[in-house]
Amino acid sequence: MTEQNSHTIYDKNGNPTIDRPWIFRTYAGHTNVWATNALYRENLSKGQTGLSIAMDLATQCGYSSDHPIAKPEIGKVGVPINSLDDFHILFDNIPLEEMNTSMTINGTAMWLLSLYVALAEERGVDISKLKGTTQNDLIKEYLARGTYIFPPEDSMRLIVDMYEFCLHNIPSWNASNICSYHLQEAGATPVQELAFALVTSITILDAIKERDCFTEEEFERCVGRISFFVNAGMRFVEEVSKMRAFCEMWDEITQERYGVKNAKYRRFRYGVQVNSLGLTAEQPENNAWRILIETLGVTLSRKARCRALQLPAWNEALSLPRPWDQQWSLRIQQILAYETDLLEYPDLLEGSVVIESKVKQLKEEAYAEINRVLDLGGGVEAVKSGYMKSALVSSQSQRMGKLANGEQIVVGKNKWIEGLDSPLVSDSDGGIFMVDAKAAQKTLDALAETKRTRDDARVKAALARLAEDAKTNQNLMEASIECAKARVTTGEWSETLRNVFGEYRPPTGVDGQSMSINEDSESLASVRKKIADFIETYGYRPRIVVGKPGLDGHSNGAEMIAVAAKHAGFDVVYFGIRLSASDIVQSALEENVDLIGISLLSGSHNEIITQLFDELEKNGAKEAMPVILGGIIPEPDYDGLLAQGIKRIFTPKDFDPMVVMGEIMDVINEQKSKQH
Repeated sequence: MTEQNSHTIYDKNGNPTIDRPWIFRTYAGHTNVWATNALYRENLSKGQTGLSIAMDLATQCGYSSDHPIAKPEIGKVGVPINSLDDFHILFDNIPLEEMNTSMTINGTAMWLLSLYVALAEERGVDISKLKGTTQNDLIKEYLARGTYIFPPEDSMRLIVDMYEFCLHNIPSWNASNICSYHLQEAGATPVQELAFALVTSITILDAIKERDCFTEEEFERCVGRISFFVNAGMRFVEEVSKMRAFCEMWDEITQERYGVKNAKYRRFRYGVQVNSLGLTAEQPENNAWRILIETLGVTLSRKARCRALQLPAWNEALSLPRPWDQQWSLRIQQILAYETDLLEYPDLLEGSVVIESKVKQLKEEAYAEINRVLDLGGGVEAVKSGYMKSALVSSQSQRMGKLANGEQIVVGKNKWIEGLDSPLVSDSDGGIFMVDAKAAQKTLDALAETKRTRDDARVKAALARLAEDAKTNQNLMEASIECAKARVTTGEWSETLRNVFGEYRPPTGVDGQSMSINEDSESLASVRKKIADFIETYGYRPRIVVGKPGLDGHSNGAEMIAVAAKHAGFDVVYFGIRLSASDIVQSALEENVDLIGISLLSGSHNEIITQLFDELEKNGAKEAMPVILGGIIPEPDYDGLLAQGIKRIFTPKDFDPMVVMGEIMDVINEQKSKQH
């Protein structure tokens, strides 16, 4: 990798003097477009230098807010976007030509970019001046986050369409952002994070090469538009080394595999959100120091310094952050960049024997894993076979086992648990953000008004063109931009392409996995004794359904519960993510299970649990079928959930999976005793 980078300021002789700060972002979006616009403008006034837009799950999964599956999710984990009218409000009084806008969007990335382009054109902004990124990493979605829609081959086609359009029309836009962040959240080791992210980039570049839509010079520029979004965890030396390995490997791959001659286009350009998985609900004040240490991992090394940074908030293990919480995270960045002398020196780690040795090791192991995936046929085939997903589930299982065994220490969670109550959660709101339920109606009213006032003939023609272009392999960006201007909705755009491409459900990766729990663990012995007694009494293994209802695709918790339950001795039914309450109840009844376990992290637990109990009652099973709930569940909601009939509530504080399994057996036994 070259010493020079776009952050560095040079003197008149071309010598580097001081680095510019990275782009300061906070990942933000909530409630509706009006509230989110106000939040963006406030954050920009506080010194934020770029926008990082969080979309709600319905928008990410291609549903309009008025779809039944979308209603519980409106504004819960991001801002709902239904049409171009919403974008006009979201970016009101925000100059698009001056912004660097990142959109965390994947399955509907083409649609959101089309809305952004249409907004610029309706405002009279030259679209070639737009700068930003659409995440658009579908391989990662199949593996870790779950907001995929279309089959892998069709998803790759949409990504290549966007590269082709952007290079010719929006040259400063990153059409995709290879995202290893969620891989680490799903349990990836540093080697897996390096290998799977770089395999994804190889898969995209190979698809672009196959399209043969660029000259040699244009292809080099296209390579230069690939950016990355990474994660930085608590193992500081390993994380610094990982980032240096990323930079070196990307330079080598682009030069050796693709023949990119211009060093500028071989530069590893990346943004970061530091690790959220390691943040704790216990003693949450400790999270501020975790965030700062993780931040150093991606800023200390000049040769591998990030280009943009967004930090989670101290209370992210409890709920969405409030504006003050985001301000605190922004201030951490500003203090590091402007109050310290970090940016004034050459690379502080150059020549470190420890760092260089670790980088060498990571590169060797990552290249071996990359070649293993390529031998399987590449990224798409490794998704379809389940190879990469199974590897991540295995790594996550090992991580959970180390937590439970005490091999991996997390202060306040499994060691030094005793402490004073945190004053940060003593406010009247408990230190957590609560979405105003009435705000969703404003979104629904605006959507209805858009549908009422638009030109239906233009909508019909735009959608017909989109469908035809999808069938005839035309680049779909122009048709999508026309859909945006016609006020087509998110759901209508996605449904049109669903009808052409179909939908896709990848392997869950759960089959054949086991939990790395010490066999002499007291909690494991206890639950296995309960299961053995159950089998002796009733003549079969206790049977549970693990369900992921709604649109939340963060399946790590559900997968770990399914793996742990199998390891303990349960029969487990798990079909993956995005099931309706009706689907889960029908599976429970057909499989004659003893308990339903629900995993929810999106804040939609109150609405979805109501739907679930309504379905159970409709089928006459509400009293006979116990239900437990796990996920990010704020304590103020416990009483209402328990009153509805939830038997146990588990949160990230319940880190020993075998203790959880023991409590599940207690619930099953309580229910059995009532029936007999």
